[in-house]
Amino acid sequence: MATLIPFLGSCAARMSAGERRVAQRLEQALGADTLLWYDVPAGPKQSRPDFIVLHPERGLLILETRDYPAQAIAQATRQAWDLLVDGKPKVVINPLAQARFCALQVAGVLERDPYLLQTVGVHAGKLGFACGHGLILSAITRAQFETAGLAHAVEPDLVICQDEIEDAQTLAQRLWRMLPAAPGSRSLHSLQLERLRWGMFPQMRLYPQGAPVDSGDTEAALSGYLRVMDLAQEQFVRSMGEGHRVIHGVAGSGKTMLLCQRAEHLAQTSGPGALPILILCYSEPLAGMLTALMQAKGVAALVQVRPFFQWCSEQLLAFNQKLPAPNLPLAARREDLVQRVIRAVDAGAIPAGQYQAILVDEGHDFAPEWVKLITRMVDPATNSLLLLYDDTQSIYERSRSRLFSFRRAGVQAQGRTTLLRINHRNTRQTLETASLIAAPLLRDDVQDDDGISLLAPVSGGRDGPETVIIRQQTFREEVFKVVEQLGAAHHDGHDWGDMAIICRHTWMRDECANVLKLRNLPHEVRSATASAADTIKLLLMSACNGLEFAVVALPGVGHMPGEDDNEEEEARLFYIAATRATERLVITVSRTGAFGRRLG
Repeated sequence: MATLIPFLGSCAARMSAGERRVAQRLEQALGADTLLWYDVPAGPKQSRPDFIVLHPERGLLILETRDYPAQAIAQATRQAWDLLVDGKPKVVINPLAQARFCALQVAGVLERDPYLLQTVGVHAGKLGFACGHGLILSAITRAQFETAGLAHAVEPDLVICQDEIEDAQTLAQRLWRMLPAAPGSRSLHSLQLERLRWGMFPQMRLYPQGAPVDSGDTEAALSGYLRVMDLAQEQFVRSMGEGHRVIHGVAGSGKTMLLCQRAEHLAQTSGPGALPILILCYSEPLAGMLTALMQAKGVAALVQVRPFFQWCSEQLLAFNQKLPAPNLPLAARREDLVQRVIRAVDAGAIPAGQYQAILVDEGHDFAPEWVKLITRMVDPATNSLLLLYDDTQSIYERSRSRLFSFRRAGVQAQGRTTLLRINHRNTRQTLETASLIAAPLLRDDVQDDDGISLLAPVSGGRDGPETVIIRQQTFREEVFKVVEQLGAAHHDGHDWGDMAIICRHTWMRDECANVLKLRNLPHEVRSATASAADTIKLLLMSACNGLEFAVVALPGVGHMPGEDDNEEEEARLFYIAATRATERLVITVSRTGAFGRRLG
């Protein structure tokens, strides 16, 4: 059977009777090597054809399906059809012309990718596979098609009729006959299939994380390494229905992009007067990045992004509740802040069910009582909650308790939990370096749907430069070497904004800022506000969750762990910081701490 995306069970309710029958027949008639998409936006105009069929040997086919009975078509031309629907006239675009327009748009995008073109012979520069379009008339037989004289409006060979759907062999034969001849074409290999999906479905792109999908991709970007959700991820995100859902994924598995795509889908399908959608996370830099993404996608009016403690403060202020005393220590103030919100919700002073959906990124940093509070803020009518976890990245012991129970925290995700093991973000070399320090943490401990699973990451197989490890006498000398490495990366074509220096301690970050200022290099200390400025970002390891940069430098690793530090906690912080790098990782060491020795 063909692979239908999304699953039939998740989209059947929005299909017409004819579309459901066509989907079932296509699944059955086409082989396991065929991919089949239903009603997904494709190409630069984000058109939504009824079906897209992709076969690695035969090519790509855009299909429209119509349930019109023959008597409903009063007149048909190559441009438009005049219909009688419930006795009322209606004019629609010729569905075959609609399919053709979408196919041309998609082909235009794919032709920009040199990896999808023929490179030799008289057909060099043309797509290396066939790309066609067609129409399925699920309520009109071939005899009725001919009697109605529809052949003058749509080419007969580009139409499949009702009686031709039922037999699997006939359906497959007629389907592949719709594809035009493509001299010189060859079977698409796995990398080409990935690049084809990257070009056709911008929502499924995993890289670059911070760039909007419609920002316009240059020819240079198209000729480089592209990352797109694997089929399992795409199947999941397109099939995601309502209810509570949990995703356990390793660092770099694309969890944040899944969340963003889900938020965008919910916003675009919301009706007038819909309740807002809330994205929560722990760190302010991640909240800033997510805010920028929602703005780029054009859904910021409906999708609110907040760090958890900021959201708690806003709830108290919005409903005239007292804030904690400002002179409390930070940890005590935050604890009091959360408890005040919980008590106010219990008392009805802060209303529950304020949001049509809540999506939590980096949920491993959320305490169980926070999760329980969040579940109460979802509108019971939609009951839409998405929690993303990677317990290997968790910084806070309370959230890693092996006694944690999703059920006791109010999460009803039994049967709706997904595990993502493949690390798409990092090169093999970066992941190997991170594993030198964090190896004891990177083990499988898969729980049932009610517990937090630990997952060992699996490399996506992408190669890159070897990690640069530099040893110096002092930390200041380390920083000068870091600046030298960043300068070399800039000379190689990386923008300053593609770089980050991630430090364990504030004093290290301040020293890096001083040296960058001395060398007159553009830089900024990363704050809650996402910055698109072409500047080197200075971050702390404890505040870099969810972010990524092409070039990452980690100075001061020889100071880890400190004399009074918990080695496992420090290893987690190192792992988080190292896996922010998508291309190059630079590590400098001046002391002989355990991590410096472990790096060889």
